[in-house]
Order: sequence, then C-alpha cells, then structure tokens
Amino acid sequence: MPGSSPVFAQVMNALHPQEFARCVEYFPPPRRPRGLSAYDHFLALCFAQLTGRESLRDLVICLKARSARAYQAGFRTRLTRTNLAYANAHRNWRVLAAVAQVLMRRAAKLYAAGPADNDLPHLSYALDSSLIDLGLALFPWANWQHTAAAVKLHALLSLRGPVPAWAAVTEAQLPDSHLLDQIPLQPGAFYVMDRGYLDFRALARLHAAGTFFVVRSKRHVRVRVAASRAVDKNLGLRCDQTVRLATGWSQRRFAGPLRRIRLYDPVHACSLVLLTNHFELPASTVTELYRRRWQVELFFKWIKQHLRLRAFLGRSENAVRLQVWAAVCAYLLVAITKKEMGLPQSLHQMLQVISVSAFEPIPLLELFGPNLTPATDTNQLLLLP
Repeated sequence: MPGSSPVFAQVMNALHPQEFARCVEYFPPPRRPRGLSAYDHFLALCFAQLTGRESLRDLVICLKARSARAYQAGFRTRLTRTNLAYANAHRNWRVLAAVAQVLMRRAAKLYAAGPADNDLPHLSYALDSSLIDLGLALFPWANWQHTAAAVKLHALLSLRGPVPAWAAVTEAQLPDSHLLDQIPLQPGAFYVMDRGYLDFRALARLHAAGTFFVVRSKRHVRVRVAASRAVDKNLGLRCDQTVRLATGWSQRRFAGPLRRIRLYDPVHACSLVLLTNHFELPASTVTELYRRRWQVELFFKWIKQHLRLRAFLGRSENAVRLQVWAAVCAYLLVAITKKEMGLPQSLHQMLQVISVSAFEPIPLLELFGPNLTPATDTNQLLLLP
C-alpha cells in the first residue's frame, strides 16, 4: 500500500523514540555522540537481529543499499562500520537493558489481558539461566572453567504469557542463587525454580516479602517430618509432607516450616522432590507449576536458534552485552506487535517474514493476512503460539 512505513519501522513502533531518550538520560554518555546517534545505534542492533545480519560489514552494506528506505525506517544519522564498532565498544549497555525493561512492562500488560489458566495461580513466574557460548580466543575476558568462554543470560518468565518480566546478563561463573536478591518481587506471586536456586537465606527473603516459591530440592537437604497428607499415586505423587530443616546451618537461614512434595517422573525414571512455602494449593497444582517451568527453557532455546547470539558484532564485553540485550528487545518487539495486532502466526513465522520484508512499505495486517497460514506444526516450540 503506497504511503505505508516500512515493515521494520512498524515493528519498532512498539517503542517510542522519546521512551528511548528517557532511558539514555539514566545513563548519559561522557560526551555528546557525533556521527551515529544512540537511537540509530539501537535501530541498527535490532535490524541485525530481525534480519539475520552476522557482521558489521553485512549490516552496513544492507542499510546503504536501501538508503532511502532506511531513512523511512527511522535511520537519521550516518552509519559506517567505524562508528558502529566504536558505539559497540563505548555506548553503555545499560541503556538497552533499561529499554528491555520498558518493553517487558508493556508486554506484561498486553499478555495479562489474555485468557487465564484456571489450573495455575494468576501470578506465576519461572526463573532460570542459560549460557551463551563465546570463543575463548576472541573473548578472553569471558574465560570460564579455563577452557571455554561464555556469558550467562538470566530470565524471569511469566507463565501466563509467556514473556520475560525481568532479565539480566552476568559473567558465566556467577551462581544462579545470587540472582534471587535482584529479581522483582510481587506479594502473592509464585516463583518456580530449579535446584540451582536452592539458597535458604534468599528463599527466606522471598518468604518474608509475602511471595511463594517452588524449588527443586537437592539430595543433601535433611528435614524432619512434622505432618503427612494423603496423595493420589495415580498422578505420580509419592508424598506430601510438612517438614522443618534438620541441620542448624539451614535452620538459621530458614526457620519456618516447608512443604515437601515427592513425585515420580516416568519419562526420566527418577523421583523429584519439591519444596514450597505454600500449603493450600493441591499437590498436583504444585507439580504442574514446576512442569510449566520448562517454558523458560523454551524461551532460551528460541532466542538462541532464531536470533543472532552466535556471531557477534564486537569482541569487547560491552559489545557482547549490547547484542544480547538487543536480542531480548527484538524478541519483545515482535511479541508486542503480535499481541497488539492479534496476529495468529507464531513468532517464528513472523520473524521469517519480517526478515525478508523489512524495507517493504506494506501494512503488517496485510503482510500477515489470510494468505499466510498460521503455524500448525506440532513439532515447533509452543512458546507464544
């Protein structure tokens, strides 16, 4: 349709430039940028994620080849490999982290209005982390275990969306449990975690804040059983107990009672032990919450497979962090666009179409119209169907 803005600009409309400017004000640069504005730098990083660009040369050639359409897509300043490389090395990555938080809040409001899952609490989140591998020869600052290099992406994923409600990028060797002191807490919400987050001091903080947790226990945790409840063994449940921690070290960190649920996993032929501070939910609902934790694993798998987190546009720590946050922002921008326009296609389908139509002046509703079949392959990830 003549007069329409390019597809890339329509996707980027989920974030107003003034909102980006406010994020820049929180982390002002030491001097005024010359040549490449902060907003154009952000646009370039998102363009690389949405269109599959894997190098600075690749990115610059594509944008210069369609300079008129690039202007219509929002680029206003001169873009070269030199100023892009300088921006990746020196522009504060915390600006994009703040932008991601703005987009997370917007996505959370959109997906909270969707149909509720009556089987789960209204507010429930899954917390986990994933390593993003780097080459040790090119990224020696990310040395991990002396033989590999990596950074770690942490995400708190809403089980209702699912969209991330909080994220962080840290060094690979940082223990997951240390992030429990940083996640935002909502009274009455459930936080579902794997055994890497079993830190009774941090869990006591969650309990004191009026939140609930479901965490997988470890073998060495010793408890004293105070009471037992009947369970339906046909559902895989083996016990539902009220317990207290048995060792003095753990009692000093979490003095209150806990609920201990054991279930048998027939797929992996093993038993799982869950600990929670909520005593009212049925045991089957608690185990279902832990099963839904897998959605955060699918989120990590999706962004690693479909966004650019294998080839990096810079070798410095700042450049890597910028690119990881740009990937999170790109994911959120597409998820917001999908929800606002009520598109039935999967995120993967949308990303593929956007990548080959970024500069086309076609309204998104027309681009993703009835001629594009919604995803029906049951083997695809079910994240944001």
